[in-house]
Amino acid sequence: MLKLEGLSVFYGGIHALKGVNLNVPDGKIITLIGANGAGKSTMLNRIMGLLKGEGKITWDGKDISALDTKDIVTMGLVMIPEGRHIFPNLTVEENLDLGAYARKDKIPVKNDKEKCYSLFPRLKERRRQSAGTLSGGEQQMLAVGRGLMSSPRLLMLDEPSLGLAPLVSGMIFNIIREINNNGTTVLLIEQNAHAALEIADYGYVLETGEIAMHDTCTALAADDRIKKAYLGE
Repeated sequence: MLKLEGLSVFYGGIHALKGVNLNVPDGKIITLIGANGAGKSTMLNRIMGLLKGEGKITWDGKDISALDTKDIVTMGLVMIPEGRHIFPNLTVEENLDLGAYARKDKIPVKNDKEKCYSLFPRLKERRRQSAGTLSGGEQQMLAVGRGLMSSPRLLMLDEPSLGLAPLVSGMIFNIIREINNNGTTVLLIEQNAHAALEIADYGYVLETGEIAMHDTCTALAADDRIKKAYLGE
């Protein structure tokens, strides 16, 4: 579905991504784990056209390496950025409506909003409430819901559990699994390696801009290097 070949990004003199190769098959959850500063967010921003760089990005067999972000979104690739970036002065419902801004299919949009409310009952309860007054967990739910309103084929999440209590994080990961079960492919960027390897099918380890390892999540979780560096074992 999504294929990265030789992806490189420079920030001035800093080589942030160094020839990254990565595959995201249709219908799977793929996770990318790594320490702070490894280049995980840089990779997502490059995929979405927010950064320029070298290498090839292929989506459904089409080279999208040079496309603008708005064109990439309309093709079905959607990113939920680290830090949520909701619109705090707008209501929950207005935030969700903005997620469907580029869509023309109004009846399916209405149906998708009801699906969001079914997935996140708390958002329905607070749909008239200003988004800035929500808790951190509720804001993350809203960020995910807004992304789903774009009707993505591939949903890319950047650190969805960041700053959340363990109970709320667990809820978010369960929802990610449910989104995937409903047919959306997921690329998950996550520092919580335990949770990421538990819900994903295949994993990549990014270290200082390079893919250091990749394997099934079962194999990665059993690897002594991964246990020591990322699982605290």
